[in-house]
Amino acid sequence: MNHEPRRRGRTGGAASTRFLWIALAIALLVIFWQELPFVGSLFSSTKSEPRLVTARGDLAADERSTIELFENSRGSVVYITTSSQVRDFWTRNVFTVPRGTGSGFIWDEAGHVVTNFHVIREANEATVKLADGREFRAALVGVSPAHDIAVLRIGVGFKGPLPVPIGSSHDLKVGQKVFAIGNPFGLDWTLTTGIISALDRSLPAEDGPSIEHLIQTDAAINPGNSGGPLLDSAGRLIGINTAIYSPSGASVGIGFAVPVDTVNRVVPELISKGKYIRPVLGVAIDEGINEQLTKALGVKGVVLLRVGPGTAAAEAGLRGATVTRDGGVIPGDIIVELEGKPVESVGKLLALIDDYKIGDTVKLTVLRDQARREVNVTLQPGT
Repeated sequence: MNHEPRRRGRTGGAASTRFLWIALAIALLVIFWQELPFVGSLFSSTKSEPRLVTARGDLAADERSTIELFENSRGSVVYITTSSQVRDFWTRNVFTVPRGTGSGFIWDEAGHVVTNFHVIREANEATVKLADGREFRAALVGVSPAHDIAVLRIGVGFKGPLPVPIGSSHDLKVGQKVFAIGNPFGLDWTLTTGIISALDRSLPAEDGPSIEHLIQTDAAINPGNSGGPLLDSAGRLIGINTAIYSPSGASVGIGFAVPVDTVNRVVPELISKGKYIRPVLGVAIDEGINEQLTKALGVKGVVLLRVGPGTAAAEAGLRGATVTRDGGVIPGDIIVELEGKPVESVGKLLALIDDYKIGDTVKLTVLRDQARREVNVTLQPGT
């Protein structure tokens, strides 16, 4: 009876010893595994040398053309930073604070730079940085908020960058390759590529009518790309990158550009006059009221609320609506087509008129007393 406790003690001691040996063996294995490369190097005489570079061969033709396009166009693209002056409420001191960044491009040899209006909106100062590192304070020449276009000017002396070659946008096709150069998120002179995804898109503006005739592209466009050029495969300007559709605020493959045909019509006006004077009919129209009236009447078009006396519309014989004593509205003429193109909203009508110049005569199709008739109107300057 007195020997049993001693046997259990010896058995327990043996188990503890086995456990210690197993733990020690595992620890040694771990150390050996970690030091295996070092141990192997002690017994190996092989020296490590850089691997031989495999010959690549010539670049593909499309790669060479993309590289050439970027190298030829890079110098014409600029990096724009804007700032505003604010006054401290307590000290009354004026401070300059950064507002944002954007892109732009050289328009001509006189140093005019084209960008988006929203890039420089509410800014007091703008600095333009060229690809060669030179920086210039820019002067504002003119803006057209309706087209989201602004023109700046810098003094580049006799060694200014070459202007971007101008292309056309009326003959663009969905599927064409496009190239965007800009400064997304401040990453200067970034090239992205894609295709034309759609044409003749429209986007609502923050104030005023929507921006029409936009080019849609899947080339990556992000904040900071605004104002930069959208180029075709020949390196010609076909649009100004202006907006993206993105719930997250970054590119999701839906970007928009103002077409170059619009740019080439608006920019010369901004340079020569400081503003763009739109051609108009001389009528009063309103998007909100128009939606209510056309819905009530069961038609698609633009209801003329008033025809100004002595205007082009009055000379052409167009009629405005009549307001009754009880506040009702009796429609006069309803514009349903312009040069055979359907007019379904005020924004669409303004965009179609904007394709013409002051002094051009356009043919309107109107509904009057439920009968269709055609009226020729010579466009006049807007105010």
